Amino acid sequence: MSVTGEPGATLTKDAEPGGDPTLGEQATRRVPGKAWLGLLAGIVLVMAAGAIGLKSDAQAAVLVLVIVVALVFDYTNGFHDAANAIATSVSTRALTPRAALLMAAVMNMLGALLGVEVAKTVSEVIKPPDGLHGLTVVAAGVLGAITWNLITWYFGLPSSSSHALIGGVVGAGLASASSVHWEKVVDKVAIPMVVSPVVGFFLAYLVMVALLWIFRKANPSRVGRRFRIAQSLSAASMALGHGLQDAQKTMGIIVLALVTTGHSNGDSVPLWVIVCCAGALSLGTYAGGWRIMRTLGRKVIELDPPKGFAAEATSSIILYAAAYIWHAPISTTHTITSAIMGVGATKRLSAVRWGVAGNIVVAWVLTMPAAAAVAAIVYWLVHFFGA
Repeated sequence: MSVTGEPGATLTKDAEPGGDPTLGEQATRRVPGKAWLGLLAGIVLVMAAGAIGLKSDAQAAVLVLVIVVALVFDYTNGFHDAANAIATSVSTRALTPRAALLMAAVMNMLGALLGVEVAKTVSEVIKPPDGLHGLTVVAAGVLGAITWNLITWYFGLPSSSSHALIGGVVGAGLASASSVHWEKVVDKVAIPMVVSPVVGFFLAYLVMVALLWIFRKANPSRVGRRFRIAQSLSAASMALGHGLQDAQKTMGIIVLALVTTGHSNGDSVPLWVIVCCAGALSLGTYAGGWRIMRTLGRKVIELDPPKGFAAEATSSIILYAAAYIWHAPISTTHTITSAIMGVGATKRLSAVRWGVAGNIVVAWVLTMPAAAAVAAIVYWLVHFFGA
């Protein structure tokens, strides 16, 4: 069953000559080699500064450094996960790439201001040592997450920034012999990590079947136009949910650093932390994530506006429920990707490019242990030179 005029047709038109760059053209913009050298130099600089701070007992300086590193992660989270909220809207031409990014940046900012419960969950994953030693644990965890984010972004794999952050923090915690609250990791991270994509797939499938049934006799051209408008709203809703979820994870890391140094009791999130995290995520989102956008918007399933709307609406519901009901830091990447596969399966199972989907699942599985391993290495290096 299809709302399109002919079997196998979609409601997406080809880009017009002289118009906005196509998604493929945007995705082929590569980062210059100098940028990667700058990134490597930045990571080495942060590790060196941490080691110097340990030697000189400059706790305040290291705390500021950890906060800066956390905000850098928030920024990379923004451009890494920008595709989550807008890939479907851009690929169906419901929004132009630049307009979609601007909308996503604004909604990410607003979403980050709507709650702090997920932040509290993240801040309770581990209990690092007090003082400088604890700060190095937190910094190592965030650096592990940043490194994995950039690796997966470079190869265009929509892995989870959320689970990279949790994996990094847990890896640094294990390397430092800190107390890891495994019940939190299992109940609030591991179980939602498995359940949310499954729910996303089947719920999106059912929503798409319902839409196909409701509009089975409608004019395809008129349906396409209306769903392009609806998709603008669903993309905004998705971006709001992304801000609600992902900015809070960085808030949790900064609160953990403040608790470690005695600047907070962990019961609340300071307003300046909320504003800084919201701003960093919003700026990162506007920087864009064209590579991952291409994977979600084209390589998994060819999308039309009804499919895009169904995927985004489903993902939004799951993100809000996880944040407000379960206080669980779920992955926006996992949720939207599984929803896209769910709506694609309504056409036929072979319409989903399962090979690409398999590569994405591999990235999901590797995210937490890979980020944990990198974080452990960073911790050992910083602690070795700073001891």
